[in-house]
Amino acid sequence: MKLNKIVCLAVLCSVGSRMTAQETYPFRNPQLSVEQRVNDLVSRLTLEEKVKQMLNSTPPIDRLGIPAYNWWNECLHGIGRTKYHVTVFPQAIGMAAAWNDALIKEVASSIADEGRAIYNDAQRKEDYSQYHALTYWTPNINIFRDPRWGRGQETYGEDPFLTSKIGESFVLGLQGDNPRYLKASACAKHYAVHSGPEKNRHSFNSDVSTYDLWDTYLPAFRTLVVDAKVSGVMCAYNAFQGQPCCGNDLLMQSILRDKWNFKGYVTSDCGAIDDIFNHHKTHPDAATAAADAVFHGTDLDCGQSAYLALVKAVKDGIITEKQIDVSVKRLFEIRFRLGLFDPVEEVDYARIPVSILECRKHQDLAKQLARESMVLLKNDQLLPLQKNKLKKVVVMGPNADCRESLLGNYNGQPSRMLTPLQAIRERLNGWAEVIYIEGVDHVDAVPENQLKEYMRQSKEADVAIFVGGISPRLEGEEMPVSKDGFDGGDRTTIALPAVQTQVMKALAAEHIPTVFVMMTGSALAIPWEAKNVPAILNAWYGGQYGGEAIADVLLGDYNPSGKLPVTFYAQDSDLPDFESYDMQGRTYRYFNGKALYPFGYGLSYTDFTYSSLNLPKVCHTTDKEVQVTVTVKNTGRLEGEEVVQLYISHPDKKILVPLTALKGFKRVHLRSGEAQRLTFSLSPEDLSCVDENGIRKVLPGTVRIQVGGSSPVPTLATPLKLVESTLKMIGNTHIIDK
Repeated sequence: MKLNKIVCLAVLCSVGSRMTAQETYPFRNPQLSVEQRVNDLVSRLTLEEKVKQMLNSTPPIDRLGIPAYNWWNECLHGIGRTKYHVTVFPQAIGMAAAWNDALIKEVASSIADEGRAIYNDAQRKEDYSQYHALTYWTPNINIFRDPRWGRGQETYGEDPFLTSKIGESFVLGLQGDNPRYLKASACAKHYAVHSGPEKNRHSFNSDVSTYDLWDTYLPAFRTLVVDAKVSGVMCAYNAFQGQPCCGNDLLMQSILRDKWNFKGYVTSDCGAIDDIFNHHKTHPDAATAAADAVFHGTDLDCGQSAYLALVKAVKDGIITEKQIDVSVKRLFEIRFRLGLFDPVEEVDYARIPVSILECRKHQDLAKQLARESMVLLKNDQLLPLQKNKLKKVVVMGPNADCRESLLGNYNGQPSRMLTPLQAIRERLNGWAEVIYIEGVDHVDAVPENQLKEYMRQSKEADVAIFVGGISPRLEGEEMPVSKDGFDGGDRTTIALPAVQTQVMKALAAEHIPTVFVMMTGSALAIPWEAKNVPAILNAWYGGQYGGEAIADVLLGDYNPSGKLPVTFYAQDSDLPDFESYDMQGRTYRYFNGKALYPFGYGLSYTDFTYSSLNLPKVCHTTDKEVQVTVTVKNTGRLEGEEVVQLYISHPDKKILVPLTALKGFKRVHLRSGEAQRLTFSLSPEDLSCVDENGIRKVLPGTVRIQVGGSSPVPTLATPLKLVESTLKMIGNTHIIDK
């Protein structure tokens, strides 16, 4: 027994001595600069240790007292995939439908608070497993160029300006405003020309003109990198112009690192390094592929083994250890900026408790955002429903009582959530009988005898609420789904599944007033419903308060104010080939056809009028900004919110330009009869065009300014004449006046 005690004491003394030595290393000193600390730490690592720190799941370095760290975490619309109960906000496309960048910043800040609480608790428990870190691979700022892409639900829509504004606000909220520490680390993905198809994303090669690259695909990434100072970027699976994105000369070196001077870290998408040699086949093996990716600035391999070949690559002279050091230093700089090597008392964020999870403030934000995301597409005076006039209400449809369709993908789990059915029942308790008709699937046909039974149960209903659309079980990331209209996560048609139209036709034949509540992550073609169903509400995947927000809108407890962040086309023939990334004929900026519901569209229960649009008649191309003012008045009976949108077009330009382009928006709350004067400031970048060489220019000529509540038809419009002046700069880009 004595001997055991002596051995234990010796071990404890050894550990204590080692910890004391570790604490004296310069990298442990919070008073030194991050650069000094990173340099000291990396200088103490062996080549093998460095390489293992370049995988998403990093092992501990016990001799230096460095714990394990798994970089992979998600917070698309709340902390994702965690075992803790968390606040779940509307899916990203629903966030964008609120058109409220200030609210998104608050939401992202609350998400970061919950993430910190989870991390702090996990650290105390020595839980270093996946989905407990502070490096979040969010936001997804790819342009939703085609509604058939299953992951479009994760984006902020089809417009570069709206995506930039929402994405920037999310990054600023998530990363926080502490001058010393990041609250959390955001990551702009998937850089940069990436939006399906899912089934061949590991070998797909996207190619676009220089014009489309700079006009559509890069602006949001530039905003997040240059303006929002996002700390991470994720390169995409696919190749671009023949080179895999994670080893792409133009994207990774020329633009990201050189032109935009990005100093943060780059991670591959998960398995993308393996794709370089297994699927793109541009390199013969892991060693050459990994070395090329690191050379191009991909610092982290989200994968199991590809970057382990870097040890061989160094020994074979393919890449130098000094180049490995560049990436390892970038990775440790993020961890130092998060305060992960500093005493808890030094980092305010390190003291956020788990009691903040699902706190009242975060719940209120989730409820507000869910309400603001609701887009009323049609209302033939059926909504809002009057409780005192209802006796029997039928609720049916595949999403009526489906939790999954509220939660979207990359989601967490809340402790409380009401489905649309549950929320409607709660609101109508004591007012009306609510009959729930089960059995209608998203896609599978309804037998005729079953349909007759549904109609029998619906007899004498004052209203039928059909909660349909599609589901995250049908659209999403590389899914094993093969149903009519769906393939591998993407869609083969934008049409609403025929079975749902069949049921609504049957309700119409029985003369039952019907509300179609459409839950979806992408645009659906609903031409029959648009013509024949009296009320249509687009509810996206609304998060934990999505069901309650639907009930609030239907029963008049909230006046809808959301606007579409994507174009709702009328039919498949409106769309170009899915695999073409050419923007001609796509999105409201280049689509010449008639949309079923245009980008920016959304109705209210009240009316708004616009007047007194004022701006200079003439300005110089070098003016710092142009002031545009407009008055908006609520002329209806109810108070409500309006999203005021400003668009510009260049009608006399000989070069390729968008038909019209969003350049400003403001959300304003007005009481009945109240008016407010709003001011927009247009920068030179807002007034500029992109030429065929990708150069952004302010050109002399006429600019048409449009201000209204739903695009592309303006409520008010007026021309602005730009007159020629001297050479100017926008960011890193020359603006040429000729």
